[in-house]
Amino acid sequence: MLILHLQKMPEHIIERLKAGEEAAFRELVDTQQQRILNVALGLVQSHELAEDITQEVFIEVFRSVGKFSGQSTLSTWIYRITVNKCLDALRYQKRGKRFAFITSLFRPDTGELKYESAHFDHPGVALEKKENARMLFAAIDELPENQKVAFILSQVEEVPQKDIALIMNISIKAVESLIQRAKSNLRKKLENIYIKRRKHDS
Repeated sequence: MLILHLQKMPEHIIERLKAGEEAAFRELVDTQQQRILNVALGLVQSHELAEDITQEVFIEVFRSVGKFSGQSTLSTWIYRITVNKCLDALRYQKRGKRFAFITSLFRPDTGELKYESAHFDHPGVALEKKENARMLFAAIDELPENQKVAFILSQVEEVPQKDIALIMNISIKAVESLIQRAKSNLRKKLENIYIKRRKHDS
């Protein structure tokens, strides 16, 4: 899987951003937009919504960079903004007001697996693994919110756990626990999927 990370931004660009320099903002967008899009796509599982969130992230960065204190890296700060906007969008969707993009892994009436769920292609997934990836991301979508964030950042984007702790504002031990619980839940869900598929094929 091709993993793209937020690059560590040089100090001079932070000062240029704070000074309102448009060229610095364009440089930030050019170098980081694909990374931000990938993170958003992994969390919300919709290209259209991920693109909207990516745009919102950079608008927020442009408006708020003057308040950036430097207590974390610029990259960590941008990740945090991205995750928060993704979670806000998903919560908004769950209230039924917008974004009917992510379908349930199981049919609500019969409990059968919905093979057509999670219709999206993550750019980091090899073509021959698309079907398995769709099933995996559909199962990820069923995880509790914090488990989903920790798992996506750690296992899909390969963000170090210490950085995830900063992004999520929790301890490293809490991050480790979330990832382990996510893996355990996913293992159970995927085992059920494969059992159902074998029964269906037989």
